[in-house]
Amino acid sequence: MSKPKTGSVTRKQQGAGWAFLAVASIMIFIFSFYPMVAAFVMSFKTGSAAAMRWADPITFNYVRMFADKTFMTSVRNTFVYLIIQVPIMLVLAILLAQLLNNKDLKFKGLFRTCVFLPCAISLVSYALIFKYLFATQGLVNTVLMDLHIIHENVNWLGQTGTARFVIIFALVWRWTGYNMVFFLAGLQNIEYSVYEAAKIDGANGWKTFWHITVPLLRPVIIMTFIMSINGTLQLFDESVNLTQGGPAFTTITMSHYIYNNAFGVGVPNFGYASAMSFFVFILVAILAFINLKVGDTRD
Repeated sequence: MSKPKTGSVTRKQQGAGWAFLAVASIMIFIFSFYPMVAAFVMSFKTGSAAAMRWADPITFNYVRMFADKTFMTSVRNTFVYLIIQVPIMLVLAILLAQLLNNKDLKFKGLFRTCVFLPCAISLVSYALIFKYLFATQGLVNTVLMDLHIIHENVNWLGQTGTARFVIIFALVWRWTGYNMVFFLAGLQNIEYSVYEAAKIDGANGWKTFWHITVPLLRPVIIMTFIMSINGTLQLFDESVNLTQGGPAFTTITMSHYIYNNAFGVGVPNFGYASAMSFFVFILVAILAFINLKVGDTRD
């Protein structure tokens, strides 16, 4: 009885692998890469969707973008959320993960579920919840009035400072538990013997955390930081559902303004919206690259 040739079997296996890979590759190309290329080409055009034409000069949309005061306001607003919210959220996530990683803590599963539970709520639902909580006649004002902390209702969503505070507070509440899960997974991969050795050497809780936990969590910190930057630069639901970008566009985000130009009131301007989208893409890429370089400790 003749045995099958090894080379023939290998070619068949490779052929099957390429066949399965081709299907996924074609789908990715059709639904991801082709739309990206088409959007990039569209960013150099202007006019309505039914009668788009090449802009004159060809970089018109990109020139207009930096002269657009509303768009530059949306950029500043987004970076305010990024600079304030992301560090607070990640620090809280690390501290909660460290607390809930204690092997002697009872009901750890319950506490972890409670912290992570906000992530299970849809973005629109939680934004609407915060909108009603911080309404002029909402629960927050009612409680603060009962405690005599304030003497009249605060228009939280109608003032720039307080409206930004509500958005940042909502983001921290929504995403802290999500990032905590990554830190918790990272902590559980650290051998407990490392902490025991540090304790024998006389290291206190703070030194152990700063000199052992944080360095060993560096890859997780970099990953969560990049993910948080990416998510914040594309912030949309909170701006739309909480404040509608007001008052006077002082809380509008880049994604919200892009949406307004593409699908909002008036004639859609897909070319201009595409140009702003690629500006966001470049920002995400630059910040991600900087984080990777700063976090790379290899010689």
